[in-house]
Amino acid sequence: MKQQPCVLVIAGTDSSGGAGLVNDVQVVSNFGARIVCAVTAVTAQTHSRVDAACELSPEVVRRQLRAALRSGPVDAVKIGMLGSGAIVRAVLEELPDRMQMPIVVDPVLMSSSGAALLDSDGVALLRDHLLSRCTLVTPNLMEAATLLGCEMAMTIDAQFHQAKELLRFGTQAVLLKGGHGSQSEATDVLATPSTVPVALTARRVNAVMRGTGCGLSSAIAALLATGMSLESACRKAKAYIHERLLAIAT
Repeated sequence: MKQQPCVLVIAGTDSSGGAGLVNDVQVVSNFGARIVCAVTAVTAQTHSRVDAACELSPEVVRRQLRAALRSGPVDAVKIGMLGSGAIVRAVLEELPDRMQMPIVVDPVLMSSSGAALLDSDGVALLRDHLLSRCTLVTPNLMEAATLLGCEMAMTIDAQFHQAKELLRFGTQAVLLKGGHGSQSEATDVLATPSTVPVALTARRVNAVMRGTGCGLSSAIAALLATGMSLESACRKAKAYIHERLLAIAT
């Protein structure tokens, strides 16, 4: 009997269930995989704001990672909220090589309501050290602008340019999400160093749903854990999120 794929999720909790680990578990389970996890932070959130956030100690995060990786085969890693530079360092010390398994980083820098979820030291470490250890990074337009130190992309051409620029930090691929854009279609740009960037486009849905970024990256990680190719995993994950938005809109 074929073993169920396993995804290691490194992320924070969200008390509203809209994002974070609760959402990750639901999405990964929907794709037939299971989760082992390392909790980085506990947040008190509603769907409209973050009331409090408490990072776990880096040593506890480190021990969770060691235990999770010892618990059985892991087929992919998804990294979400990290919270602080100290936790980023702990993750870097324990993170497997991306040649062993695909590693997807959702660079959670702030909440939907604008609360900072990663300190400045953490942002620098993520940009300068973590991205070079990962297979795919999935920033939204605001996160990409922060990582690049530039203005947010307002056109598809600018989005293509920024996706390619993010590759200089050493990641194997970038999926620059266009959900926060203003065009009639929501376009994500998938870029790798060796291929022409690809536009993944879907009709924009008039619906608001928290956790779309968490869900997309978790879906991609779950699909990569099954051995699916990167582009196919990104396309299928985007279609999954689009279907969830359509269900809310109808």
